Amino acid sequence: MTLQIADSHRVRTLTLDRPEALNAFNEALYDATTDALIDAAADPGVAVVLLTGNGRGFSAGTDLLEMHARATDPDFVPGRHGFLGLLDALVDFPKPLVCAVNGVGLGIGATILGYADLAFMSSTARLKCPFTSLGVAPEAASSYLLPLLVGRQDAAWMLLSAEWVDATQALEMGLVWRVCEPDELLGTARQHAEVLAARPISSLVAVKRTMTEPLRAGIRAARERENAAFAELMGGPANLEALTAFAEGREPDFTSLPPGW
Repeated sequence: MTLQIADSHRVRTLTLDRPEALNAFNEALYDATTDALIDAAADPGVAVVLLTGNGRGFSAGTDLLEMHARATDPDFVPGRHGFLGLLDALVDFPKPLVCAVNGVGLGIGATILGYADLAFMSSTARLKCPFTSLGVAPEAASSYLLPLLVGRQDAAWMLLSAEWVDATQALEMGLVWRVCEPDELLGTARQHAEVLAARPISSLVAVKRTMTEPLRAGIRAARERENAAFAELMGGPANLEALTAFAEGREPDFTSLPPGW
């Protein structure tokens, strides 16, 4: 099992459950989370989805060992939905999405906050957009959503530097709404989710639609730009050096790459 699903008071809690991999998304977890969001969207008894992680991680992003296999193994078999399917489900999800960031969040574990209607974060959690350290481009329309959410310079630092952002910084940026002590995080997030879930679902959906509809064209265009850049860079010298270094347990060395990389 890669995803725990539980219902209470019209709140469906989705718990990413690959703790041994800090809840990194492999194809199975991408598919399970996508299916869960599609099911919650269609379920008339679900008003709000609360997303969190099991163990020390919220999500360590895409599983890099599986990414290496995708880049190098011609026989790699992708999932039914994969990363792009999860993004489609997030863009289309019509109900409030509450995130409780319980631990480290990298890649999609950070950029998913661009789709959260409310985000809560543990005081001990950290976030990172590691794209430049992997030799790839941004993802999940983060090049569009993060500047809207936190401002251009904070977004530029997160996307360009691949450095960690702690809970205090995330709160100051506006990346999350509340910072909680670790043992209070899930209870606080659930309490607020249940406040929303007590409201009429039809009204919740209408409010979210009127807030997000103006962003759809920008998200679609950003995803197209990012996907093109990602396809160009994935498997290139910088990306292969980063993935090989990860598999070998060392720091990547980008200084010996061909000019321009």
